[in-house]
Amino acid sequence: MTMTGGGSLASFFLRLGRQVWVRAALFTVIGIAIALVAGLVGPLLPFSISIDLGQNAVDSLLQIIATAMLTVSTFSVTAMVTAFSSATTTATPRSTPLLIADTTSQNAVSTFIGAFTYSLVGIVALSTGYYTEQGRTILFVGTLVVIAIVVFTLLRWISHLSTFGRMADVIDRVEQAATLTIQRHAASPALGARRLTTVPPGARAVHADDIGYVTHLDVATLDRLAEAHGLSVYVTAAPGRLADARTPLVRVEGEMDDATAAALRGAFRLEHHRTYEQDPRFGVIALTEIGSRALSAATNDPGTAIEVIAALQRVLAHAVTTEPDSTVRYPHVHIAPATLDEIVADAFRPLARDGAAQVEVQVRLQKCLASLAATAPAHADVFRDAARAAFARSRRALDRADARLLRDTVRAAWNPLAD
Repeated sequence: MTMTGGGSLASFFLRLGRQVWVRAALFTVIGIAIALVAGLVGPLLPFSISIDLGQNAVDSLLQIIATAMLTVSTFSVTAMVTAFSSATTTATPRSTPLLIADTTSQNAVSTFIGAFTYSLVGIVALSTGYYTEQGRTILFVGTLVVIAIVVFTLLRWISHLSTFGRMADVIDRVEQAATLTIQRHAASPALGARRLTTVPPGARAVHADDIGYVTHLDVATLDRLAEAHGLSVYVTAAPGRLADARTPLVRVEGEMDDATAAALRGAFRLEHHRTYEQDPRFGVIALTEIGSRALSAATNDPGTAIEVIAALQRVLAHAVTTEPDSTVRYPHVHIAPATLDEIVADAFRPLARDGAAQVEVQVRLQKCLASLAATAPAHADVFRDAARAAFARSRRALDRADARLLRDTVRAAWNPLAD
């Protein structure tokens, strides 16, 4: 639920397009339009199209489509809800928005609903004598096209259901979302603003009207307001942060009235839950949650945790190899971006803790961190510190034989780390 406005118009339409009901409503309107246009176009054509149709042939086809599409739509929605529930209980609830935004499932359900609406409108129009003989022929041809689209969509939907919502599918979706966000963050850590180092002591705080997570920040709007009113804006609640009484949205240096403060608040979108859009840490946290749940005593699935570590390695490899753009496009705004130390801690600390007694997980974790250090030598100390912390945790939890195996792995990967 959105609590505070903010963000560009493009961002609004992007989020709107991910909603299931929007696509379903669009396909429904298209279905109604096709059914009605057949009756309008028939008399206007300069030539005659006529097919010798059997008694109630079109009506029978539409009846079949209406009955079948109602059943298939119900089945599809049930399958989607089941996938959402499965991902919530076996992976992480943070993956559910990614499944909801799946275009294949949305297109399938929307196509079935659109075909159902098309058939209903066609049946009603036939019963009222809306179509001429030529219009009935056009409706029949349109019905054949709708049947072909439905069959193709149904086959694709059945194939998609074989993987939709499964653990591997959820990990892949979260990894993709995390990679996209973290690449954007690595390319522009401060979102085109200046990096925040210190906030002037006299800067005035601007708090949000309510408590919530910052999910989108319109830096261009902040810079425009700052330039117009002669301000310097220091963002203290970057995307992913919880804005509350302790953490204001921004601190402002310069003269500012209530109207300007309200306009500054409008550049932030606050919601009850974090999103992947501009938050570089959220995708990493979601991946780690999947691994932590797999390592719980109730699940005991180290294989999934190892898959998560591999996914985290790919995500962080993108982060450390992406060249940042140092261009400052918004000079009046200062932002403190999420650091690599924070992201690495989010990624590996829970896995090191929850998998401390799983030697297979710890071996893979050490190899992952060593590989990332080799990928980005400039950041090797960050990964080395994380490896030391993980090794210290597991050394106390493992038995002698497993501890020896892990020590040998650490020495091979890091050389003097285990000494």
